[in-house]
Amino acid sequence: MVINEQQILYLLRAGEGITTEFKTCRNQLNRDVYESVCAFLNRHGGTILLGVKDSGGIQGVDSDAVEQIKKDFVTAINNPQKLTPATYLAVDTVEVKEKTVLHIYVPESSQVHRCNGRIYDRNEDGDFDITDQTIQVARLYQRKDASFSENKVYPWIQVDDLRADLIEKCRNYVRIKDNDHPWAGMGDLQLLKSAQLYLTDQITRESGVTLAGAMLFAPDQIILQVCPAHRTDLILRKVNVDRYDDRDLVRTNLLDSYDRILAFIKKHLPDPFYLEGIERRSLRDIIFREVASNMLIHREYASGESARLIIEYGQVTTYNANRPHGFGVLIPETFAPFAKNPTLGAFFREIDRADELGSGMRKMMLYGKKYGEADPQLIEGDLFRMIIKVPEFGGNPANTPEVTPEVTPEVTPEVIKMLHVIAGEVSRSELMNLLGLKDEKHFREKYQQAGVNLGLIEMTIPDKPRSSKQKYRITRKGKEILESST
Repeated sequence: MVINEQQILYLLRAGEGITTEFKTCRNQLNRDVYESVCAFLNRHGGTILLGVKDSGGIQGVDSDAVEQIKKDFVTAINNPQKLTPATYLAVDTVEVKEKTVLHIYVPESSQVHRCNGRIYDRNEDGDFDITDQTIQVARLYQRKDASFSENKVYPWIQVDDLRADLIEKCRNYVRIKDNDHPWAGMGDLQLLKSAQLYLTDQITRESGVTLAGAMLFAPDQIILQVCPAHRTDLILRKVNVDRYDDRDLVRTNLLDSYDRILAFIKKHLPDPFYLEGIERRSLRDIIFREVASNMLIHREYASGESARLIIEYGQVTTYNANRPHGFGVLIPETFAPFAKNPTLGAFFREIDRADELGSGMRKMMLYGKKYGEADPQLIEGDLFRMIIKVPEFGGNPANTPEVTPEVTPEVTPEVIKMLHVIAGEVSRSELMNLLGLKDEKHFREKYQQAGVNLGLIEMTIPDKPRSSKQKYRITRKGKEILESST
């Protein structure tokens, strides 16, 4: 991630707390910095600022020592004798009031970590050693096991069963970002262990690739063995609203899934010119990069529900299996981000396919309104939904007779008659009975489809057109037409 001076100043004003820790670190790393890393990994994640006093005053890190401190830190947290399981974290250099501060973001982990063989947890007062507190350690393990399905170990899946080309592809990603990145020189097994994708089951003591590791690197047949319901259904539904105009059913690893989601978006959504300062930015790519990563990182893979992305006229809606931590529309000002799959999230951030937890949502909200002239909606529930408004150039293609011959280009007497009999929400069979019709094809072509395509009636369950519970209701435009016809 890229962090600036203003963000550091905001953290300094807020002071230390359960998710923020200051360390002086003038010429070398404080020995207790690793205890803070361990505590943040075990609790809810957090930020460590090096070169800052406990009071929040900026002391700064000596410029001559910066590179060695960064190197020592990265080496230590990748050393299983220091931190178990080992991990990888980036250190960012920020100049604040002409002094150097080092910023370390530590995401929540889906595993229990030890520092020098001891288990640390976090509260408002700082880090504390709970190794000898049997009940607290048990609760920590229970919380991790209950919350994160990505951690499940499959002893029958070993490194040789994975796709070496995908692992190498990720090495190339991190080399582009940082040629000295530790993963660049690691073997496959070492890289998987560093990324927490190869673990030892704490009960059976057997080691193997985790569910997260399989979803990233396994061949398709193995992925469908460990997660049979895994699929991302990409649908374009603008002309044929009862079915679809284009579709891509994605049932492959998460790296290729990410690319196919973005390819489908680029194929079917406009990318209007937008200038930020003197730099042109693709609002479409910024927004849907976050959408794609969100659909893959925050999905509950233990669920039997598939993910869907539906492009309709004027909006995109996504549905994702979820382990909810609340219900209803998320409000950016009060939203507290929660890592659904911390290991997958950390990996996607490392290969530059996702932003830091929470910042992606803020970016989506910022640019979403500029792109679609309305704030995106994020709705928490058993299915996590995103609704993003998108620009359209020209009229709705569903209303164009040259594209869909069966669509009536004007409001016919049949449609007017249908509008008169609709009260509230009615099913197709109820509507046919009210109109005294028995020919389903005639009803669909002359009444129902014409009304939908003209925007005069709408489905109550638009993402499931063939649902047995599907009903129809009059839109605002339909009410205006009805009033003008009486």
